[in-house]
Amino acid sequence: MAYDEGLAARIRDLVGPAATEKRMFGGLAFLIGGHMALAASGRGGLMVRVDPARSPELLERPGATRMVMGGREMDGWLRVSGSPEIDEVDDLADWVAEGVGFVATLPPK
Repeated sequence: MAYDEGLAARIRDLVGPAATEKRMFGGLAFLIGGHMALAASGRGGLMVRVDPARSPELLERPGATRMVMGGREMDGWLRVSGSPEIDEVDDLADWVAEGVGFVATLPPK
């Protein structure tokens, strides 16, 4: 399954020119300062990098699950399923803010 180009365009509008785009994992990743902040996933939905300490709180949001890659749960990464959790403008903006805000705390690569 290819990533949702409409979702990618909406993310692009929200992150603005500060992000670099890169095709990764069958999706389109958005990097800030060399760190992947989010991606329109090739499996559908959104991947978001978050502060691992906030993961339990963020997992309470509808559609959010821990990211699993290679059979392992990834600390600090969440998957957000499709509608309505990312179809609503405010909901997507909140997730984009989580990803961009967290990677902004990391030193540039």
